[in-house]
Amino acid sequence: MSDVLQQLDQILEARKQASSDSSYVASLHAKGLNKILEKVGEESVEAIIAAKDAQHSGDNKDVIYETADLWFHSLVMLSHLGESSQAVLDELARRFDMSGLEEKANRQQK
Repeated sequence: MSDVLQQLDQILEARKQASSDSSYVASLHAKGLNKILEKVGEESVEAIIAAKDAQHSGDNKDVIYETADLWFHSLVMLSHLGESSQAVLDELARRFDMSGLEEKANRQQK
């Protein structure tokens, strides 16, 4: 799985330098963080709606599609801020040995 994320990281980094006329990702970077965040928010809502629909229909195809869009735009956001998917994977790995309640309590102390 991380091979796919590493490949996406490389592509997203390269697209920062591409022409916004030829690359959707480059056009997002050119429009700035607010536009990227708008897309993350839009994709979040679409994923939520798809999940609700999937619960009713029993068909997860659309929720998987929308979640992929959400993840993709989240990776664009990270790239724009100079981060990679590895930072998120490292954070998830750090949390393996603690309960969700413990992790949440630790966040509130910061």
